[in-house]
Amino acid sequence: MLKFFTMSNTNEPEYLTSLNGRQKKAVLTTEGPLLILAGAGAGKTKTITHRILHLIKKGVSPSSILAITFTNKAAKEMKERVDKLLSSDLEINRPISLEGKPFVSTFHSLGVHIIKEQSAKLSLPRHFGIFDKSDSKRAIKEAMERKSINPKQFDAGKILGAISRQKGDGVTFEEYLGKELGYFEAIVEEVWEEYEGILKLEKALDFDDLLLKTRNLLKIAEVREYYQNIWRYIHIDEYQDTNRVQYEIAKLLGDKEKNIAVVGDIDQSIYSWRGADFKNILRFEKDYPDATTILLEENYRSTKNILDVANAIIEKNKLRKKKILFTKKEGGDLLSLYAAFDEKDEASFIAKQSKMLIRQGVSPEEIAVLYRANFQSRNIEEAFLRGEVPYQLLGTKFFERKEVKDVVSYLKAALNPESLSDLKRILNVPARGIGKVTMLKIFSAPSGSALGGEDRINELDLPKATKEKVKEFRSLLLKIKEKAQTEKPSETIKYIIKATDMEYMFDVTKEEDAERLENIKELATTASIYDHLPPEEGIEKFLEHAALSSDQDELEESKKGVKLMTVHASKGLEFDYVFITGLEDDLFPHVKHEVGELKKEDQEEERRLFYVALTRARKKIYLTYGNIRTIYGSKQVNTPSEFLTDIDEAFLQNEGVAGSGREKIIYLDF
Repeated sequence: MLKFFTMSNTNEPEYLTSLNGRQKKAVLTTEGPLLILAGAGAGKTKTITHRILHLIKKGVSPSSILAITFTNKAAKEMKERVDKLLSSDLEINRPISLEGKPFVSTFHSLGVHIIKEQSAKLSLPRHFGIFDKSDSKRAIKEAMERKSINPKQFDAGKILGAISRQKGDGVTFEEYLGKELGYFEAIVEEVWEEYEGILKLEKALDFDDLLLKTRNLLKIAEVREYYQNIWRYIHIDEYQDTNRVQYEIAKLLGDKEKNIAVVGDIDQSIYSWRGADFKNILRFEKDYPDATTILLEENYRSTKNILDVANAIIEKNKLRKKKILFTKKEGGDLLSLYAAFDEKDEASFIAKQSKMLIRQGVSPEEIAVLYRANFQSRNIEEAFLRGEVPYQLLGTKFFERKEVKDVVSYLKAALNPESLSDLKRILNVPARGIGKVTMLKIFSAPSGSALGGEDRINELDLPKATKEKVKEFRSLLLKIKEKAQTEKPSETIKYIIKATDMEYMFDVTKEEDAERLENIKELATTASIYDHLPPEEGIEKFLEHAALSSDQDELEESKKGVKLMTVHASKGLEFDYVFITGLEDDLFPHVKHEVGELKKEDQEEERRLFYVALTRARKKIYLTYGNIRTIYGSKQVNTPSEFLTDIDEAFLQNEGVAGSGREKIIYLDF
């Protein structure tokens, strides 16, 4: 039976009075399973953080509380809010002292934490490598080459995607072998086997392994009980985005005491292409029949007009739990609609409108331009450059830039000499006169690398001068390792930049090189976040940060400008002014040309994606589409998106004449 904790209104503490009725019920329902269905902008983070505060005020040890979300940005925000609530509560801090802190992280960070603690069970070193997507793709290409598989016939990205999907569904390579395989699947099997060999040799895991290996560890009774006894109160955010393995991890951790609270919104489930299954929310009430379900429908972000449109859009979906967002913010601006002549005209309108908003005093950071497909950004970027409108394009992660990866690879290779991919990357960065033949001899040593010891280098069939260069390189790595174990992370990064002479690689008179040098210096600033920790722990946290960074982390760099991003990348963000672009049939809703007509479940996901785009806006939305768009080199006449016809005209205002007088639009009646 669930226990409810109630307090009289007269003596109610401030942290409860700031909540609405349903939020308060979610906070006070502390024992047993809890499902919180939270609409966009309904204050779910506030509800979770206040629930954590309430648990601690009840006497629950902070270290026995676990809170998991999906992005670094969301985890960082949640952690900061929890810290602020705890530090400002006098009752907790005086005279009661805190025992530890709640564990707040992403699923992948949780995986890293558990795997490091249980690394011996997986025959991994504590400083195991983590392959990002580009590392994995490189390894897949290498595996294909070893198996003599033609890369023109089979795309490495598709093979990696197939492996990733299997791992996300909880399937190991050994289990995959037992399946009935078609022609493509048999190719996947060949490559996967070789890929696993590369990971094993380099003492590394890929992103999917961080979850799959964690799930497998938690299936071991003693490991599962150990973590169940540590984390007695579990919170899972964005539950609709969990894949099979994440769902199993949550269930394995929560099954003992069943004090598990999950927060989600089926209407914002937009990641089925990477294995997310919103049906996990529907399963929750079957898994926990005595669960309490609470609906959060009051929106604190958007105006009533925006919410009325969003509600009308999403209610056409059948696979959902009905809810209607409402707000106390009456009215608001109408949604602007611009029917552009083509993609250039559309981009020009967006740039001009953004410039006008900025002149009116709107901060550029409060304007976002959202598009369904990455290729749409090119024309928008060009228009912003022409109009001299400051912007930031989300897409290239800071930690995926070549010069940044080079510095990080020095650190990873120093701590894990078996990481061949890192050693190969940096052996000649900067150039040190070690040729391809020498590299082959180094990396074809029986143990995988001859850099494990000076004796092994002496055994190589190399000229004396070349051996000395290899020894110098190994000596450099040993010095970096020593620094990492004894100095602050930021000092270690500074040492790498100086000791390797990387700072002299760039011609600072060239703008591109100057920016690269700034990037590697910025790395020291990023590392300084962990300077307060003991050196080895700080370096571990920094490397984890580097490996698990996401597109949204780019926002933390505080670059000035209008934000340009896909709708998928905008999830969890909010802005005052939002442009939703390319609202044409086949583009948004999106239909891949090789697929043809959308299935019913895909149609509903596209509608959810439009709903997510609408609910990013606080004040104003601009909807745009092009009557003509060039795709794959050919111009095509477009039909406005079906989503536009679903919006009541009372909520729309037309913005000027398409083409701004440049072109005359000719409508063709087929």
